Amino acid sequence: MINHKTIPVIKSDADLTLSNTLRLPCIAEHYAEPRTLNALRHTLAEAERQQWPVTLLGGGSNVLLPLELPGLAIRPILNQWWLAYEGDEVLAHVGAGVNWHALVLGVAARGFWGIENLALIPGDCGAAPVQNIGAYGVELSDNLHAVQVMDLATGHIRWLSGAECAFGYRDSIFKRELNERVVITRLVLRLSRWPAPKLHYGDLASRLNDAPTPMEVANAVSAIRQEKLPDPRQLANAGSFFKNPVIPASQAQKLLSYYPEMPHFPQEKGLTKLAAGWLIDQCGLKGVREGAFGVHERQALVLVHHGGGDRQGLLDFACRIVEQVSARFDVLLEPEPRVIQP
Repeated sequence: MINHKTIPVIKSDADLTLSNTLRLPCIAEHYAEPRTLNALRHTLAEAERQQWPVTLLGGGSNVLLPLELPGLAIRPILNQWWLAYEGDEVLAHVGAGVNWHALVLGVAARGFWGIENLALIPGDCGAAPVQNIGAYGVELSDNLHAVQVMDLATGHIRWLSGAECAFGYRDSIFKRELNERVVITRLVLRLSRWPAPKLHYGDLASRLNDAPTPMEVANAVSAIRQEKLPDPRQLANAGSFFKNPVIPASQAQKLLSYYPEMPHFPQEKGLTKLAAGWLIDQCGLKGVREGAFGVHERQALVLVHHGGGDRQGLLDFACRIVEQVSARFDVLLEPEPRVIQP
């Protein structure tokens, strides 16, 4: 008997406009959503046989798609997760297709600590290590134990430890050495049974009692994000569009002499991180709209799509913001979303 789940279903001329949170128009030459490791392996083998270039997609929340996407776009729908218990630690095994926010709530509801500060970050879990997602003083790398990947060329499975992922600020080996070489299929996260709230970021602590539960922390983070960030289902956006720039501490001190109120966060190796949203706001760009695109009225770090635009229009708009920030502060902003090349 043939198991239909192992047979790749590949669509042609697939409209991906609703598959990215910026709602940028995109037609993929071919598209597949494998739901098992075997189906994913068969899909990759078919791409190899047809000599199609492969583009990997997740929830579409951190990607800029072109009008036409050649080859085969693949979104793995590996949506199972489970817990394994090891003494005081709990290991969460998470398929790449699991919704990240749903995972955070599921873990928090069980009373486990570690990822509650990362609530309401959109997208699938498989994309989380690529960006080393982070929010409210926590990064994925703080709790990531291992990543399972499949080689695009051979279909072979292997594991990487957290250290081997070479995480940095919104950076990982998946953006560099392993870019377009592997697909992430599973994460293993290390969680804790014991209270370990991290509430030092922003006004998070002021919203909670002295002994909050993981779910209370997750709910507080979600409330803050909802107050500051637009819901992509109502107003198309990709969350934070620019990375917070990291500059030499000496340059930051010079800027502080002119702008003493400038948010700044000392880093290792003589570096300082700045708040990109503050820099954009100081240029008078919060709420500005040019045609189809604009800067969100409550959060200058978020670029929004009002409809009718395409990727090139968004990139041109973003470039003008970069130029204005550079002209005023001599600081170069870099986009955070992944730009898919046609």
